[in-house]
Amino acid sequence: MDVVELHNRTVANFAALASGVAADQWSEPTPCSDWDVRALVNHVVGEERWTRPLMEGRTIAEVGDTLDGDLLGDDPSGAASAAAEDAQVAANLPIDKVHLSYGDEDPEEYLRQLAADHLVHGWDLAVATGAPPRMDADLVDEVAAWFAKREELYRSAGMIGEHLDGFTEPTDALLAAFGRNPRWSPAP
Repeated sequence: MDVVELHNRTVANFAALASGVAADQWSEPTPCSDWDVRALVNHVVGEERWTRPLMEGRTIAEVGDTLDGDLLGDDPSGAASAAAEDAQVAANLPIDKVHLSYGDEDPEEYLRQLAADHLVHGWDLAVATGAPPRMDADLVDEVAAWFAKREELYRSAGMIGEHLDGFTEPTDALLAAFGRNPRWSPAP
């Protein structure tokens, strides 16, 4: 699958889920124990807001702290939708290298990182709000094949939790590789 298509489909799926969050769900817990629904969506919107400047060749230092803090304002769903649209357009920008915190990276690798984050956080958002997860088999297969070579790097950097064993269905196995319990529920 083309990497821009992969990125844009996962971004669109997340935006659709964010648009369905009810007014009383923004403070609900998520599988990311440090984040409620609003913090989770704010995190993903932050990644989407970073996409344009990075795909235009700007550095993290040049962007500075302009994308810190609350990016959702009084209309979290609208902010998520606008950020998603901008990120999808930016994914098509021609660039040789993206300047990330750990160094220069190929834009295709950066877009795959974003796609993985959108796919997994989309699941987080869906199960936190009771929406059907948008884990299309082709997206899961693409992300799983890419992530298999990076799982230990992500874990050693503290970006994901421990791998959970015992899950073989492809979606469950991918979530478990990211440290998610595929059976997570917001119920106590």
